[in-house]
Amino acid sequence: MAQDPDCIFCRIASGDVPAQVVARTDRVVAFRDLDPQAPLHVLVVPVEHHRDVPALAAADPEVLAEVTATAARVASELDDGQFRLVFNTGAGVGQSVFHVHGHVLGGRPMGWPPG
Repeated sequence: MAQDPDCIFCRIASGDVPAQVVARTDRVVAFRDLDPQAPLHVLVVPVEHHRDVPALAAADPEVLAEVTATAARVASELDDGQFRLVFNTGAGVGQSVFHVHGHVLGGRPMGWPPG
């Protein structure tokens, strides 16, 4: 399994760095964001390192589907099941950790456009 020893999300997924984990499978980990932007703000990441969502979709679309399913499960278990799922791809749009991660946001009304 490909992991980057310098990647914080790889280290969280492996258990080397503590996090408030809310869901885990063999291939996906979901944990609370340290700087929440909504009452529900959970990050869902694949255990294996992929730089961004297009890279994950190309390499392993089944894991991308599992990330999405885990996001829905977390939103249902921790809130009312309504959520926004955000993937940032590139520094210019806010990606600060270059390990694909979906932000599960919920628990309050959200406006549009989001930016």
